[in-house]
Order: sequence, then structure tokens, then C-alpha cells
Amino acid sequence: MKTIKRSNFPEDFTWGVANSSYQTEGAYNSYGKGPSIWDTFTNRKVFKKGNGNIATDFYHNYKEDIKSAKALHLNAFRFSISWSRIFPDGEGRINREGVTFYHEVIQCCLEHKLDPWITLYHWDLPQKLEDQGGWTNRNIIDWFSSYVDFCTKEFKQVKYWMVLNEPMSFIGLGYFMGIHAPGKKGLKNFLPAAHHATLCQAEGGRIIRKNLPKAIIGTTYSCSYVTPKNRQILNVRAAKRIDSLLNRFFIEPALGLGYPYKAIPGLKRIEKYFMAGDENKMIFNFDFIGVQYYFRVVAEHRIFPLILHAGEIPASKRNVKTNNMGMEVFPKGLYKMLKQFNTYKDVHSIYITESGICLDDEIIHGKIKDKERIKYIKNTLKVTQKALGKGINIKGYFNWTLVDNFEWAEGFSPRFGLIHNDHNTQKRTFKKSAYWLQEYLKR
Repeated sequence: MKTIKRSNFPEDFTWGVANSSYQTEGAYNSYGKGPSIWDTFTNRKVFKKGNGNIATDFYHNYKEDIKSAKALHLNAFRFSISWSRIFPDGEGRINREGVTFYHEVIQCCLEHKLDPWITLYHWDLPQKLEDQGGWTNRNIIDWFSSYVDFCTKEFKQVKYWMVLNEPMSFIGLGYFMGIHAPGKKGLKNFLPAAHHATLCQAEGGRIIRKNLPKAIIGTTYSCSYVTPKNRQILNVRAAKRIDSLLNRFFIEPALGLGYPYKAIPGLKRIEKYFMAGDENKMIFNFDFIGVQYYFRVVAEHRIFPLILHAGEIPASKRNVKTNNMGMEVFPKGLYKMLKQFNTYKDVHSIYITESGICLDDEIIHGKIKDKERIKYIKNTLKVTQKALGKGINIKGYFNWTLVDNFEWAEGFSPRFGLIHNDHNTQKRTFKKSAYWLQEYLKR
């Protein structure tokens, strides 16, 4: 399929950009906001990649950024709510300044005829709750429920809601590998945190449905197209186990299929954290799922880690094209993942809620040229169009991200934005990719 004309996409297709609170807002200890786990994690002396204390200063620049999104002819603006900006202590006391800020962001979106899409949890747990165990403490179901209940009653003019952003990322990286906030490691943290996140994604959906019966409700999953190193049976099985962990672990319980024990029998240890009725409490009938794809994983059999007995062969050892975070650039993998998620009979529709590439931009005479990003977007749209042609119900595409931001443990170096940000001055400059997308979406 060679052409990617805008007219080849459905008339009601959603075109948007995705952002998150910690990566953009700044104002980390101002206007009544309480500390989050990422505030704590990045302000340690041992963390050398900077922090989101200012980030892109979206708190003060939201009008400019939303206006820029509209200038690109988008029709949706995805952002997340900072839990500790609403509840500085995680529960109880409400920070009205924070509530007012999100009302203003929502209103600005609506004034520019951009549908506001809210992600309720994008990794910045209030530190006061982490002090009590965070996601490893089953009480988080109650804490999260109260937070969701408040937000959906308060911001009831919003139609599109996402419960969690990439649970495997924030649980796996934050509660198993320890390279993301809050920096915990091991199965003793991963298993309870994962189960509680599974319960929260369903309970969050139920609360939104109760408070906003007409809302469109989803949740988002990170995914990677997993292939074996070769066709040797041990490597093929290793790839299936990694696929089960990365791509099936959180969606299948929501669909009533339970955790993928058959592929990874050792995961049955998670049942230690079950309580009566949890099998049903994990289930929720989402209106859509959000697919978030960035790279391919090539797997091989290994003795460690135990339970998984599989590992990833780094892209640096495979002589493949990578982004500047060392991840393989493989847009075709998105098509494979769209097909895979479409096989579930209870997945009603799919949005590509994140898609992007980080590159070192080329600045020439004040103009920012990023032809590789344009190429990536084109290839991504090609495979999306191909999936639509195969009958997969894809209803939208969100580019990650609008403005270069703070990229978690990688700091400010990775630049995913359509708009360049001078992190010293907060000056925004449209990249060539932004102008390309603007022209592409022009009606």
C-alpha cells in the first residue's frame, strides 16, 4: 500500500497528540500540589538525568500548547491528571487550585474544538501513598477508587477516559526492575503491585461507567512485537513467554481470561494476593483499548530470570536501525500488534493512543529538520491503513508527543516531540514533521 491519503481514513477518525502530567506540567511543588513518587525519585542525588520540576512548564504554557495542537488540525488532546495535584496526600484533602487548573485545560481544549482525553493514572503516584506501600498495598484499590470517583464527578464534561497508562511499564519498571519510580525490585513487589493494578483498571472502569454512563472508556497497554532469535524450539517458547508477559498479562484478566498461566506457570504465585471474588473483579467491558507500540523484541531462551527463562537480545547487538534510546525502529510491528489485539472477541475498538520516535533533531539556520520522524509517521500510518483494510476497528491515532518533554529515567535527551523545546528557555519551535502533519491533516 503506497498512498496514505487522509481521505483513506474514516471521516470520524480521531487524530490527536498524547502528553502526561509529570513529563510536561512542572510546578512540582507549587499551587498546592503534593509530591509524587517521580518528584522523589528524580530529585535524589544519585539520579543524574534531571527532573520534571519544570519539565515543559505546561502548567503555565498550556494555552500555547493547546493552540499549537489545533494549528496542526488535530481533533483530540490527550493529557493525564496528576493525582497529587488533586489530592496532595493521595486521599482526603482536596487541592482546589489543582482542580481549577484541569478545568481550565479542559475548557481550553473545548474552545479550540479539541476533544479532551483524560488519562487518570500516568505513573505519578502520590508519595504519601507510596509511603504506605503504594501499588503493593491492597488499600490502593480504595485510594484509587476515591480519586477516580472525584475526577469523574468533577470533570463530567469530558467524554473520553482512560484508566491506566501502560500498567506493565509502571509496574515492571518501577516495582520489579527498579529503574523507574519508586525504584522497587523483585517478585515480592511485582506480583502484588501487578494484581492490584489489574483490579484498579477494572474498578476504575466501573466507577467511570457509574458516574458517566455516556462516557467512552478505555485503558492503554504498552506492547512489543516479539519474535524468536531463530526457530529453535527453546527460543520459540521463550518468545511466547515474553509475549505473554508484555502483551497479554494485563489485558486478558480484564477480558475474563485470567492471567496467562499456561504460558508462564510460575505466575500462579500471584494468587497469593487474591481475595474472594477477585476473578470477577478483574473484569471490565472496556469500550476500547489503547495500543502503544514503539519497538520490536527479539527473544532467546535463558536460565535467568527464573519463571520467565527468557531474555531480550538488545538491538545494539542485532545491527538494526534504532532510535536514540537504543530501541529498534520497526513500524511493521504495529500491524502485528493490532492484529493480535483484534483477535480478542471482547475488544470492541482500538485506538493507537501512543506512537512516536525519539531522534536527535537536525537544526539548520533555526529550522528543525527531522525527516526520519516524518518517515516513521508515514510508515506508521501505512500499517494503520493496512489494518483498517483488514477490517480491524481502529478509531484513532495519537502521536507521542506534542512537545519534547522529560522522558522519565532517560531525562531530556530523547526528543519525541513534533515541536522542539529549548529546555532552558521553554521556547517552542515547530519541526518539519509538525508542518508535514499539519499539511496532511489539512481539509
